[in-house]
Amino acid sequence: MNLITELLELLYPTRCIFCRRLTSDREPVCRICRKELPYTRRAEQMQKISNTKGCVSPLFYEGKVRQSLLRYKFHGATGYSDVFGEFLSKCIDENEISCDIITWAPLSRRRLRRRGYDQARLIAEAISKELGVPCVALLRKRRNNPAQSGTGSPEKRRANVQGVYEAVNQDFIAGARVLLVDDIVTTGATVSECARVLLMNGAACVYGAAAARSRK
Repeated sequence: MNLITELLELLYPTRCIFCRRLTSDREPVCRICRKELPYTRRAEQMQKISNTKGCVSPLFYEGKVRQSLLRYKFHGATGYSDVFGEFLSKCIDENEISCDIITWAPLSRRRLRRRGYDQARLIAEAISKELGVPCVALLRKRRNNPAQSGTGSPEKRRANVQGVYEAVNQDFIAGARVLLVDDIVTTGATVSECARVLLMNGAACVYGAAAARSRK
């Protein structure tokens, strides 16, 4: 380790992205969390969501995982994206998902300006680096609908995202096996609607992938 790295580690010591404890080996996930996170078991990693061939998630959205994703999504912890990308890439490989292109469920322009980054895009780009598959924007939000988290029932969530997305860069969609990335899946309404738009524009099939999902 060079002098600059040593100084940076002294000034900004590495903390586990889940429990926030200092890590002695400068890894972003401590050894305890690596063992004790609420992982989805192999048989339950693939969740059925309409318009997709399934949506994989390596983690359940609870406890330390939930707190980590909230810091990532709302408090500028953009460096977490590489860790979530690593977890998801392993999950994608384990489930033998083969895709031609990676994309993400995008934020509205208004929300992107306010937040400063698109959390799903950063995870998609991290997966792209891990898997060597191109990452391209294939969707755009037409309007700034209310956040899904405050919408209520599954039926209201589906209604909230209906007609919200449109396809862009359509030449990349036609005939492609698309991996659609989001940060969190609860009812699956957003992933389903995004996948529907991609299929309507000629995608061969759509797989979903999310860093964490709700436990049913």
